[in-house]
Amino acid sequence: MFRRKVQTLADILQQTLRENGLETPLLQRRLIDAWPTVVGKTIDEYTGERFIKNQTLFVKILNPALRQDLSMMRTQLVKRLNEHVGALVITEVRIY
Repeated sequence: MFRRKVQTLADILQQTLRENGLETPLLQRRLIDAWPTVVGKTIDEYTGERFIKNQTLFVKILNPALRQDLSMMRTQLVKRLNEHVGALVITEVRIY
């Protein structure tokens, strides 16, 4: 009689992504896409480009007053964005 190791499709997919080096880029894309949800629609309207480099999220904010407010909330933003994705993707947020 054969014994089979039964795995869920989600486990197989995650293992395949990890083996092919696609897990981190996928998590980074999810985090960037989560920005409007985490900060809200109003702040997102003043947001320019967003990208991740070396575990740092760079966000361009078009309003100087809002830029200053978000700069003071960087640690909270890191925590909320990582929680939304469900993994430690970034360690810092830079507002420019």
